[in-house]
Amino acid sequence: MLSNMAVSLIMHKRITTTVPKAKALKRYVEPLITKSKQDTTNSRRVVFRYLQDKYAVTELFQEIAVKIADRPGGYTRIIKTGFRQGDMAPMCFIELVDYDENMAKTPKAAKRTRRSRKSAAAPAAEAAATEAVATEAPAEAPAEAPADTTAE
Repeated sequence: MLSNMAVSLIMHKRITTTVPKAKALKRYVEPLITKSKQDTTNSRRVVFRYLQDKYAVTELFQEIAVKIADRPGGYTRIIKTGFRQGDMAPMCFIELVDYDENMAKTPKAAKRTRRSRKSAAAPAAEAAATEAVATEAPAEAPAEAPADTTAE
């Protein structure tokens, strides 16, 4: 079972399975990926003994090994997705780290979104209040000045 799952992971770069199977697969496939960094006849034979699929071995040594050459480990990622409908088994994705298009993209600048009207109205109300105070203060001073001059 682990051999077939490893071949599927290598060929498709991402598979959906249960969490315990994904953890077992991670322990099974990561040493094979490490072996693929050295493209020798012996390492190909060792990997083929585990996978039993020459197309998967070719994919592993020609494409995946080149892409993960500088990575010191941690070639796979497990992302939990929830529970399966029928038996409530915990489900997840297991994927090769360097092949995830969503995670590899550069982060975009976060848009400033308004969460509620209250929070958007509060800064506007504060700005209006400061303008009102600024306009009232000069208006009151001249009004008081003529009142003082008539009292004299």
